[in-house]
Amino acid sequence: MALVLHAGKTNKNAFKALIAAEYSGVQVKMVENFEMGVSNKTPEFIKMNPLGKVPVLETPEGPVFESNAIARYVARSKVNNPICGSTLIDYGHIEQWIDFAAMEIDANIAKWLYPRLGYGVYLPPAEEAAIAALKRALGALNTHLASNTFLVGHAVTLADIIMTCNLYLGFSQIMTKSFTSEFPHVERYFWTLVNQPKIKKILGEVKQAVSLPPVPSKKPAAQPKETKPKAEPKKEAKKEVEKQAAKAEAAEEEEAPKPKPKNPLDLLPPSKMVLDDWKRLYSNTKTNFREVAIKGFWDMYDPEGYSLWFCDYKYNEENTVSFVTMNKVGGFLQRMDLARKYAFGKMLVIGANPPFKVKGLWLFRGQEIPQFVIDECYDMELYEWKKVDLSDAAQKERVNQMIEDCEPFEGEPLLDAKCFK
Repeated sequence: MALVLHAGKTNKNAFKALIAAEYSGVQVKMVENFEMGVSNKTPEFIKMNPLGKVPVLETPEGPVFESNAIARYVARSKVNNPICGSTLIDYGHIEQWIDFAAMEIDANIAKWLYPRLGYGVYLPPAEEAAIAALKRALGALNTHLASNTFLVGHAVTLADIIMTCNLYLGFSQIMTKSFTSEFPHVERYFWTLVNQPKIKKILGEVKQAVSLPPVPSKKPAAQPKETKPKAEPKKEAKKEVEKQAAKAEAAEEEEAPKPKPKNPLDLLPPSKMVLDDWKRLYSNTKTNFREVAIKGFWDMYDPEGYSLWFCDYKYNEENTVSFVTMNKVGGFLQRMDLARKYAFGKMLVIGANPPFKVKGLWLFRGQEIPQFVIDECYDMELYEWKKVDLSDAAQKERVNQMIEDCEPFEGEPLLDAKCFK
């Protein structure tokens, strides 16, 4: 018998087991046609969970309920599963962060969100207390993630899966950018995790909440409707004809649907530089890079249609672990994918010893950094941005060196170089 999960398809607690299954190579099947409020009230379901709560996992040995217990069952179905930890201390830390995710993150998000959705009484003092407790928890998590890519060890564990699913509720429903910007390492961690292929397969494309759900309004008691005498059949028929005629007239006057607005960068005057041509030249040049690719870049470059920008990471003192620093840069480039049509970039991690420096060079369509990139990619605010002055020979040579991965760079060895193209 395959493992069968009873829950709705959008239940974030069910996502924990489904993601654990992806990482474990375990088959978990969602029950078909599950309807909340109906399916979980049947006698068969109540036998599996007397409280009628979801999710519930149906196994050959019997049912398991409570989402974290289900995720553990799925993960431990694979012998020596790395997402469960390989040492006793790893196991302890994974369990520690699972409890933290449940008691400090999930519980406080729920206390803030659910009253606004109408699942409970909305009380401003209770909301303030929930927000304060959530900020305290996110602050602690932010401190841990300042020097760790993942919660435990150097790869995704069950703790990351459960933490991500709990944060997913907050990020997608109530934790707006203005709220989460106070916790940049939590932001980096969350967007890195939700873009992991196995997690993205279950969660899909995640969008951050842009506003808080409105506070439920107290509706006035409904007034009794006045009873009107029934219209005579002929009058009824006449009214119906008039009504249908009005509808037809309105349909004729209705405007055609408006086309989707174009990206403002697509409305700029045409440029002589074809970005894809430069990306192909960069990728295909294997020898004589300076003579072929660099020269080709300046031959193609259109200073009226494009602009060059240096970026320097603001918090280099935090870059004490090499792989964490490189993962941070990789996550940034992954989140920049929305600008692929309009940008080219090089990111360098520099230094023989920590703290490591992170610097970059970006080519953007237009004369400014595109606003949609600033709005959508939170990493942008973690860097100082400076427009390249091409009249300055030193700055132009720095562009050449960054495109070429010249080593040493500014007197220090290159630890890593990544290209966005």
